[in-house]
Amino acid sequence: MTITINLPPATLNELKAEAQATGKDVETVVREAVESRLARRKRTFAEIVKPVHDDVESRGLSDDDVGAIMDQELKAARAEKRSNKAQA
Repeated sequence: MTITINLPPATLNELKAEAQATGKDVETVVREAVESRLARRKRTFAEIVKPVHDDVESRGLSDDDVGAIMDQELKAARAEKRSNKAQA
């Protein structure tokens, strides 16, 4: 099946650069990107978080450790957001 889409020049340039960098043609890069996007939609939550779960388990982190890390990252993200708003 053939589909025609209109892309902005900047997007087309990115696709061409990706194709050249990977030794593929633009059609292949686009097809793989679409297939990858569709495949991600089929993944379960457990499949998505498995790498994180495995990393936590391999490090021997407790639930409290994970909670502390999450709290720290949340505070950092909020601080960054406030900083970005102040600069705007």
